[in-house]
Amino acid sequence: MVEQIIFILVSAFTLSMAVVVVTKRNLFHAALALMATFLGVAGLYAMLDAGFLAAAQLLVYIGAISILVIFAIMMTRRLMQTDEPAFNSQAGFALVTAVLSFGILFWVFFMFRDFWPVVPNAAVPLASRTQIPQEMIQDSVAMMGRAFVDPAGYVLPFEIASILLLAALVGAIIVAWPKAEDKA
Repeated sequence: MVEQIIFILVSAFTLSMAVVVVTKRNLFHAALALMATFLGVAGLYAMLDAGFLAAAQLLVYIGAISILVIFAIMMTRRLMQTDEPAFNSQAGFALVTAVLSFGILFWVFFMFRDFWPVVPNAAVPLASRTQIPQEMIQDSVAMMGRAFVDPAGYVLPFEIASILLLAALVGAIIVAWPKAEDKA
């Protein structure tokens, strides 16, 4: 019961910080709220016994991506001002995209519901937990690490992702680079 209450509190914290991210007018404050959202997601991973994902969430999203976003915001001086509107004219497009995304997620869950062996608990309905064999968990992080660098594994998608991140970093620097009229 205590675990459920903590899960609900962490979920509420994560969702409230996500709302702050999209409604805050100051981008720096929104980026800080994004870090708190990532922290909440890491907490959810930890509560779901996904320790590797929680650690990766902390290191990659909070330690790297959020810091990169904050540096990009700080490098663009005009975005630090609060006179930018909090909402834009794309609310209808965002609503359609959100409904479509939810529909796709619901469809995927419905199609693969047999592969998700959740065993309901009659005493505490929300406390159901998938039982994972110990031999599946053992050495899973080391096996994943080897698969990332194995030519027969995921080395190509891993390298493509790293090139995309490098391109995004270079693009952010080019966008944030002050123009000649900004220097005057």
